[in-house]
Amino acid sequence: MSRIKRVLIVLGSVVTVVVLTIGGLFTWLWTGADVSTAGRVDFDEKLAIPPLAKSSVDKDGTRVFDLRMRAGTTEFKDGVKTPTWGFNGSYLGPTLRAARDERVRVRIRNDLAEASTVHWHGMHLPARMDGGPHQMIAPGAAWSPHWTVDQPAATLWYHPHPHGSTARHVARGLAGLFLVDDKESGRLPLPKRYGVDDLPLVVQDVRFDGAKLDTGRGFLQNVGFLGDRTMVNGTLNPYQEVHDTHIRLRLLNASTARTYAFGFPDGRAFSLIATDGGLLERPTSMERVRLSPGERAEIVVRMRAGERVTLRSFPPDDYGDAWQRRFSGGDDTFDVLELRAADRLRPSPRLPAVLGRLEIPDGEEGAVRGRHFDLKRSGINGREMAMGRVDETVTRGTTEVWTVRNGNGMPHNFHVHDVQFRVLEVDGEKPPPALRGPKDTVFLPDGTTMRLALRFDGPADPETPYMYHCHLLYHEDEGMMGQFVVVEKGQRARIPAPHPTHARHTHGRG
Repeated sequence: MSRIKRVLIVLGSVVTVVVLTIGGLFTWLWTGADVSTAGRVDFDEKLAIPPLAKSSVDKDGTRVFDLRMRAGTTEFKDGVKTPTWGFNGSYLGPTLRAARDERVRVRIRNDLAEASTVHWHGMHLPARMDGGPHQMIAPGAAWSPHWTVDQPAATLWYHPHPHGSTARHVARGLAGLFLVDDKESGRLPLPKRYGVDDLPLVVQDVRFDGAKLDTGRGFLQNVGFLGDRTMVNGTLNPYQEVHDTHIRLRLLNASTARTYAFGFPDGRAFSLIATDGGLLERPTSMERVRLSPGERAEIVVRMRAGERVTLRSFPPDDYGDAWQRRFSGGDDTFDVLELRAADRLRPSPRLPAVLGRLEIPDGEEGAVRGRHFDLKRSGINGREMAMGRVDETVTRGTTEVWTVRNGNGMPHNFHVHDVQFRVLEVDGEKPPPALRGPKDTVFLPDGTTMRLALRFDGPADPETPYMYHCHLLYHEDEGMMGQFVVVEKGQRARIPAPHPTHARHTHGRG
């Protein structure tokens, strides 16, 4: 009996040690999982402004750009060379700019050692020019998509979209802005001097492993890679000197998984003037704007002479439960950029009371059908992405209402190629002001349901699909993506089976 008692005492001691060890490990993981750089950034590097891409105009009036995907090294820190990828340089790419109704062609060459694509995020264009996973560019090959710009002024962007490798390609530096202009926005008294009072801000979170960029997903980080600091336009610790009372910030969340809530530590309000697809109908005053990966927002902040103002990302509201907030970035805070106002500022015009008119259906009148999309890590509507399968077929010239639901226990978002949509409802209620503009990407915390109105104006192509997917790129790469084609009435999808070596397939001029 005494022997059994001794065994039980030993077992109890072992169990106690194990429980205490696990508890201590969990406490260590919990207390060390949140990140904050608030008040700890020196802001000692001048913000790099992406150069406007050079272009030429063909005899037929087509504006032609050239992009080359390259490998190189970048000195984010003095004297430390980090292996990176970029367009026309070692990291990120130039800003392409074109006007509505203008014909454009982009001559792309892939000088990388592996296949990739270039997708025009937010652009309305033919499926064959979209740059999704069906338009792979092999190493050493070229591709020349061309289209007519047919949408209002907006801040769009371009990035790779190879199936299964998108997060890695974007994280290594392949991204850039594409600005669309139109006559209506050009007449508005908005800040519009690129790099002066109209600042492009490509925001990314990063983490360094020595000289290299660490893109590995941390323990318990089910949203994907989360960095421990941010950079803007490839600049660590950035500051920007400004000389005007109104400064327009074109914010792009180019991170692969992190969601930001941008605002200012002093609580000052700013004016939201545009979302993903262009201008709002009216400026909206707010103190925070939340952007998940792929989303954009244009805000105008009022400056006072001589002040220094920090753009900060605060912990996002409604990010999920305590576990998701702690281990998926929802408790994190980052000082992103310092704006330094000159001692004397040029006065800016007052913002207009009316900005524009949304060219998107505002309700269900005229919608021909509804569709439902259930977001899960295992796939959308229970199906993992398959290159040779068409998931949805829509008719050109019709309006549909899509209901998107996230009940997966973690944050997701939802991006649709080719179209800008209108958010009709969030959990049965009218959407908040930040979701009332034209959108192509929306953030859905766990338990959220959104209803979206989409208009499919073509062109029809029954053989080439567009994508819809979670733009948390780790989730996309795991298969959280589907395909739809736009067809004429009565047509059927005719997508061919994917080539078994599609990642090495070369697309020529087209």
